Amino acid sequence: MGRSVVAMILAGGKGTRLHALTKKIAKPAVYFGGKYRIIDFSLSNVANSSIDSVGVLTQYESVVLNNYIGNGSKWGFDGVNSTCVAIAPRQTEEGLNWYKGTADAITQNIPFLDDEDPEYVLILSGDHIYKTSYDEMIKLHIKSKADCTISVLEVDIKEASRFGILEVDSGDVITKFVEKPKEPKSNLASMGVYVFTYKTLRQALVEDSKDSKSEHDFGKNIIPKMLAENRKLVAYRFRGYWRDVGTLDSLHQANMELLPSLRNEDTIQFDEFPKIFSEDTYSRPQYIDKNASVKDCLINQGAVIYGKVVQSVISNEVTIEPGAVVIKSVLMPGVTIKSGAYVENAILGPDTVIKENEIINKDTGKIVLLDYERNLQ
Repeated sequence: MGRSVVAMILAGGKGTRLHALTKKIAKPAVYFGGKYRIIDFSLSNVANSSIDSVGVLTQYESVVLNNYIGNGSKWGFDGVNSTCVAIAPRQTEEGLNWYKGTADAITQNIPFLDDEDPEYVLILSGDHIYKTSYDEMIKLHIKSKADCTISVLEVDIKEASRFGILEVDSGDVITKFVEKPKEPKSNLASMGVYVFTYKTLRQALVEDSKDSKSEHDFGKNIIPKMLAENRKLVAYRFRGYWRDVGTLDSLHQANMELLPSLRNEDTIQFDEFPKIFSEDTYSRPQYIDKNASVKDCLINQGAVIYGKVVQSVISNEVTIEPGAVVIKSVLMPGVTIKSGAYVENAILGPDTVIKENEIINKDTGKIVLLDYERNLQ
């Protein structure tokens, strides 16, 4: 029996703008929010949508990400009737074929989809921060009898050139789509979240794979061609918090937006449904010394704090020694801040050590990254 919906998560990105954080791991495996990895959000969203079959397409530095995904048990996919698999490019009779683009990644995994035999395919990015259920989007797709439904949100027109931009009619049927236009005519941006009717998608992918001029990309090739063929494409208007954390500034900002003083009605609320699931690190309880000063922070289990911490996100196994000061910073697992050190507006990668009395980024107003090898960006 075929499945109604199968999810495919594109998680092979290199994330070069995150510098040292993605030197040895894929962007979706980067830590976020003191407790999570970025991939947790897409996988949790799928789980909360009662979709029980998901393929995670990995490529760049995939070992850590593949191990983290495992059999999907963190998100409840390890049941008898559920499937979660990490799928990397593989060698065939034609040779080793890296994914050439977003569409090619799905094309190379048509055999997986054929085995699952779905009516619909949900395609997601593995490197966005948001919390949702895809139920309403899928219902809209089915009700409207669309070939493709694209999740969209309104962005600042000044930022629109960074996205795939859509134009729609009065019924939200898509009339035009341009990938990263230099002069956008609309501020309705694609989130890179698609629902396709599988038979239509399969045909489009096979045809695209034979086009030597194609970049094999959904935004550049598949969607414009479907529009040109008068396929029905519909916009689903997403309302809520969504962030693309592709740069140091955006990653820092998204972490800061989790803090109580900076939250608003759209910001992710972790104590409300749908839940975000992650790995349990089985750490010791957090310890905040009686002489410590902690204000407006998120602090995960396993952290030990003796110093002063203000508006910061503190991961597990972090140690902040007496006399140390941390302000508006993101400390990933295993960071140590030695006595007398000062850190401001920084992202500290896993296992980074800040030396005694060392001053990092005081009063510059910029965001910096420091990793365990002492590379400063």
